[in-house]
Amino acid sequence: MSASVKSPPMPVRAFAPLAILVSGCIVAMLTFGPRSSMGVFAAPILSDTHLSLSVFSFAIAIQNLLWGVGQPFAGAIADRYGTMRVLTGGLILHAAGLALMAYANSGSWLTFSAGVLIGFGLSGCSFNIVLASFSKLLPPEWRSVAYGAGTAAGSLGQLVFPPLSYVLITTFGWQAALLTFAPLLVAVLPLAYVLATQPNRQIETTLEPEDKRGLFTVIAEAFGHRSYVLLVLGFFTCGFQLAFITVHMPRYLLDVGLGPEVGGFTLGIIGLFNIIGSLTSGYLGSRMSRSYLLASIYVLRSAAILMLIMLPHTAFNTYLFGAAMGLLWLSTVPPTSSLVALMFGTRNMAMLYGFAFFSHQVGGFLGVLIGGGLRDQLGSYDVLWWGSIALGIISAAINLPIVEKPAPQAGVAPAAA
Repeated sequence: MSASVKSPPMPVRAFAPLAILVSGCIVAMLTFGPRSSMGVFAAPILSDTHLSLSVFSFAIAIQNLLWGVGQPFAGAIADRYGTMRVLTGGLILHAAGLALMAYANSGSWLTFSAGVLIGFGLSGCSFNIVLASFSKLLPPEWRSVAYGAGTAAGSLGQLVFPPLSYVLITTFGWQAALLTFAPLLVAVLPLAYVLATQPNRQIETTLEPEDKRGLFTVIAEAFGHRSYVLLVLGFFTCGFQLAFITVHMPRYLLDVGLGPEVGGFTLGIIGLFNIIGSLTSGYLGSRMSRSYLLASIYVLRSAAILMLIMLPHTAFNTYLFGAAMGLLWLSTVPPTSSLVALMFGTRNMAMLYGFAFFSHQVGGFLGVLIGGGLRDQLGSYDVLWWGSIALGIISAAINLPIVEKPAPQAGVAPAAA
């Protein structure tokens, strides 16, 4: 009887799907763009502050690690209380980190601004939270393509912001560039309202009936599900490969006798083709097995790396590698997001995808640190390249046994991914 007098739930989606999609893509582009430009700021910051490269690298490594550490917590808050608060807090922290970074004159200040504030800010406003909003706000038939579009928007930020940073730095200085980016993040705060989701306690639909389980029960059930654990483990390799290539690729190309411009162009080509790859992955993820898609991506990455180290070291061959790797760069994100939603529904999507992303960021952290350490000790990156190839094959094998159906102990009926 009490259920019959209960007020009907508020609609989960208040805006048109296209408005939600566009808003999410703008947030993803503007939050990922400045983060992908950190390397452009290294030289001018170190020149003016006389800090060492290791100090700068440590701050950025902390940024990556805290982004991963904060992601499950930001996701859990977004699931429980709605995404608007998390997006708003993340945008403010990210903007504050960029603004304070402009005044960093010591290693501790740089680590606090570029590392701690931006790292935790990204955990609250990056494309991971955007994708979680998509999973709850968009109709099922939109989701896989939307995951690809949101990921591609981050890639567009990676393509646009580094050259924009270079222009602003050479024209106005690095402090002015950072102080230009910070207000951009504040300006998109209204879009958090468009991406706002209902708190879990207000969601009670026929697709996802009321869930009485506690937070730790949800986590325990997720990590007790073999397919989810395999998905999380496989995502480690993605982070390892991406971070290693982003940070160490320019140095590797110098080692093999190519000019510094080749490294910059190669990273730009990766960003360009990443847009195509992310959209294609989102499209394919709605039409084929996502576990097979992930396995194929990891195998093709290993093949691309093998091509890079075995073929003659020319600019043309390197650009071919950039195009191939760009197509595969963040193409793991749409099928990974879709599989989490398929296994557990959208109710705890942000948190459970956050754990997968934490694995990704731990891989990235180790890829950067181990890559630099072995390069200093051995004088080459050969061991890391072969290790990346091996990790790709291992992750392909890990993803193949994933069962693409709702987790039997999920407690709620998952919505279509």
